[in-house]
Amino acid sequence: MSSRIPRPTTRRLAPAVAATGLAALLTAVLAACGTSATPSAGGGSGTTSLQGTVTVLAAASLTESFDQLKKDFEAAHPGVTVETSYGSSATLVQQVDNGAPASVIALAGTAAAEPLDKSMVKDTQTFASNSLEIAVPPANPGQVTSLADLAKPTVKVVLCADTVPCGKAAQATFKKARVVPNVVSKEVDVKATLAKVKLAEADAAVVYHSDVVASKDAVKGIEIPSQLNTRLTYPVITLTDDAATKAFVAYLLSAKGLATVQSFGFGAP
Repeated sequence: MSSRIPRPTTRRLAPAVAATGLAALLTAVLAACGTSATPSAGGGSGTTSLQGTVTVLAAASLTESFDQLKKDFEAAHPGVTVETSYGSSATLVQQVDNGAPASVIALAGTAAAEPLDKSMVKDTQTFASNSLEIAVPPANPGQVTSLADLAKPTVKVVLCADTVPCGKAAQATFKKARVVPNVVSKEVDVKATLAKVKLAEADAAVVYHSDVVASKDAVKGIEIPSQLNTRLTYPVITLTDDAATKAFVAYLLSAKGLATVQSFGFGAP
């Protein structure tokens, strides 16, 4: 007996049913397209549609870590350009208050954000912490081993200006230690302060631990005991609501972004 495979019966859909099916299909396609364009914090597939420029103003101590964040984020989002500018937190806040364009501002210490015009702030999150450390030239010509040595008249000490976070933190530490350092210069930000030691124009500087880490072998770090040290928490403040800015901040706060920042000597928030 031969068997025959029955041919499928073709039925014409009623116009109303066909229209309904087509509408459902179009809705599904559009939904899928919308999902693929949604930016994610970690980059990856479906992020190439994100477009725009994110202008980031960041404390000088964040230079190396934010340069790396910029590189990684732009690689994950080719349509986005991240423009970074670094300086003392006090100066950056003043610039924003005076109308300087910025999507995001990241500061050394929450106190630095107090003068910022709160009407511009969309969101604030802490993402890192830092503490102070003594930096000396590799050969340590001043033979510095502690905060007390910075009071010696033969030891040339450089600090950050009193108006910037690293300067205020240093003053708080010296007050707790009851030490009056032999200061020969005060600089505009922590990078300028550290440069004096790198150029052998000073025997010691009080900077952030992250700056000593970033300098690698260019300087030697002398630890400040925790009971005398001053710890700062770093806020990232969102100033615009565009998708690219939100994606950058989300990436900074992601596990990968935080790991990048911490690899440069910063602590957890």
